[in-house]
Amino acid sequence: MINPSIREKEIEILRLYNKNANVRQRDLAKIAGLSLGMTNAIIKRLVVKGWLFVKKINNRNIHYAVTPSGIKTLSERSYNYFKRTIKNVVSYKEIIEKLMDEIKKNGYTGVSLIGASDLDFIIEHLCFKKNLSFRKVDNDGAGQRVFYFYSEKILSDANKKEQVFFLRDIIS
Repeated sequence: MINPSIREKEIEILRLYNKNANVRQRDLAKIAGLSLGMTNAIIKRLVVKGWLFVKKINNRNIHYAVTPSGIKTLSERSYNYFKRTIKNVVSYKEIIEKLMDEIKKNGYTGVSLIGASDLDFIIEHLCFKKNLSFRKVDNDGAGQRVFYFYSEKILSDANKKEQVFFLRDIIS
């Protein structure tokens, strides 16, 4: 079985050739963070798999093209990534929605999201749905009856108030 990191590099090289068929192996190696020898080995593997077509122009120049099979592989990969992303979003939404129900039940009237988050659209949507005010803030607005979400990019701090939730806890 192929090492998953090598498989990722295969896909990366295939994707790069799909974007620019004239890219040089040396440039590919640099972009992919691989040695020239490893890049060459991966290109040969892609040719054997039928994902890349090679045409020798002359003794110094070789032209590569992604085959229909290679494009299908890239498309399937993108589709699977999209499916996983949607599945994760649904899962995060369910977890956050349960928490929002508890927040509402405990008398909170709003939610503040502290820090940038990739999940802010879920929180904002659920606040609207649960009739809770929503705001993004840089500070904690002390003295208000607001529940605080800390973005997944902010590390948890044991000294924080009781009415906080760290988004990082649901995505780790």
